[in-house]
Order: sequence, then structure tokens, then C-alpha cells
Amino acid sequence: MCQYSAIDGMPNDWHLVHLGGRSLGVGGVIAEASAVRPEGRITTGCTGIWSDAQIAPWRRITDFIQAQGAIPGIQLAHAGRKAATEAPWLGGAPLQEGAWPIVGPSPIPFDEGYATPHELTAEEIAGLVDSYAAATRRALAAGFAFLEIHAAHGYLLNSFLSPLSNHRTDRYADGRELLREVIAAVRSEWTGPLFLRVSASDWVEGGWTIEDTVALAHLVKALGIDLLDCSSGGNSPRQQIVLGPGYQVAFAERVRRDSGLATGAVGMITSPEQADTIIRTGQADIVLLARELLRHPTWALHAAKTLRATPRTPNQYLRAF
Repeated sequence: MCQYSAIDGMPNDWHLVHLGGRSLGVGGVIAEASAVRPEGRITTGCTGIWSDAQIAPWRRITDFIQAQGAIPGIQLAHAGRKAATEAPWLGGAPLQEGAWPIVGPSPIPFDEGYATPHELTAEEIAGLVDSYAAATRRALAAGFAFLEIHAAHGYLLNSFLSPLSNHRTDRYADGRELLREVIAAVRSEWTGPLFLRVSASDWVEGGWTIEDTVALAHLVKALGIDLLDCSSGGNSPRQQIVLGPGYQVAFAERVRRDSGLATGAVGMITSPEQADTIIRTGQADIVLLARELLRHPTWALHAAKTLRATPRTPNQYLRAF
């Protein structure tokens, strides 16, 4: 979950306390979408992994997470045509002052009021792919143990995949080509677990579908992706999402069944019993908690007790459990 609290992309004490506090009892902690380039930030407060100066602050955080028995991961991201906006608590609208040029697959704004993105050239795309490789090297030096390439929610890689936002006529008209190059660049520097976060559906007629996602899963499995994190939406203001408890779990189940690739389920998963059922019935291989861990940082400790497992409780907290 983005915290929009960094300065010049540098994680700080807020991120240490936030991520460290959510390392209690969970299997792993994924740091927020962190930009591989400064212009890839969603807001001025987003964290980055584009500079060697960002390695040491991240290392401080990963060391603490690992000391609690959890595995630290990070999302490698580029916001694309949804970059240069205000923090959500300031309205989330495109910046009026201090904005930077935004980029995308085609000159199609995300929505009314958003700037028209510059259409990336093939040469610019090659440089962008190199940025993912460099960010991967920094993530390794910073102590992260698994990576997630963020290709969901209308950000750059997702916007290349969706026909709603990609109207190119060159080889990148097939947005899977850019994703293939990014995965290869990351894998050239990384031998550990590699996740891919996708929007399994645009929730818009004529957009990206679950069938497209299943086909993509077959492709990326062969390229070295270990798990598909199945979210959805975010690429069009016209989306019609049917919300409800576990509303995206069916995407993870379908991809897992039809492609054989491991999947992660996310979205309005709130109770231990619900999460346990998803795993026990083979709907997904892992459950990812976002807003629920914002509300309840020690959720996993309570879940272990509810499910009659042994919680990994810090000594300092034993009196409460």
C-alpha cells in the first residue's frame, strides 16, 4: 500500500515503522510500488529504487523485517500516464504545479483533466527496460528477498497490455512484448522469487479480460515468473467493478487452474476463515492483505489463534496473546 510519504523517493522512519509493524506473524511484507525512474512516481511522495542513495534506507527496513521472521519484498513500478498526481488525501488529482512529463504507450489521457502522455519511442522503451534491470540490482543490494513487477491498475506496463490504452502499430502494439523485455531484464539480475502483479480484467467492454490474463500467465510462466498476483481494474474510469468479499479471488482461481502458474488472491479478504478457505480449497497459493493490514497490523497473530495454529508472537507481545 503506497504511503505517499517519501521525499525524493527516499524511504524514511514512517516506512520503517509502517512496514516493520506489519511484519508480525505474516509470511512476507511487500513494500509499496517503488518507481524505477523519478518520472515513474505516482506522486511526489512515492518511494523509489532509481538511485544508489536509496539502497541504505531500504536496507534498514529489510533488515528489521527479516529480524521479525518475515520475508521482505518490493514492487518495481512505473506509473506511466497516471503519474504526477496529488496524494489521495489531497484529492489525487493531476498536479497543477510541479508536474513532470508523463509517458505511455499511446497519446491517450487516463481521464478528463489528465495530461496527454508522450508516446514512448522504441529507443526510450529500451532505456526504460534498462532502468528495471538497474532497479533490480539495487533491490538485491537493499536486502529484498523477493520482487514483484507491478503491471496492474493502469500503470505503465498495464497500459501497454490493455487495448483501451495501447493503440500502437509497431511491435509494442502487443503490450506483452514490453512485459517480456522487462521480465528478461529483471531475471538477468535476479535469481530469487519473482511475482507479477496484473489487472486480470479491465472491467470494461472491449478491454483486457480474464481470458487474456490466462494466456499471459502461460507466457510469463515460461519467462521465469513464479506467481501471478491477481488484482483488477484501474486502467479506465469507465470500469464497472462488482464489489464484494473476495471479489477478485475467482481470477486467481481461474489462472491457477488453467495455466498451472501459482497465484495470489487479493481484494476484500478480511477474516482468517475466509483466507484459510481460499488456500485450503486451492483457489490461490497465497493470500495478500492490504487495507486489512492497515486496519489491523497484528491480524496474522489473531488469525493464527483463530485457526488453532501457533502464532509467531514477539516476546514483547506475549502477554497479549
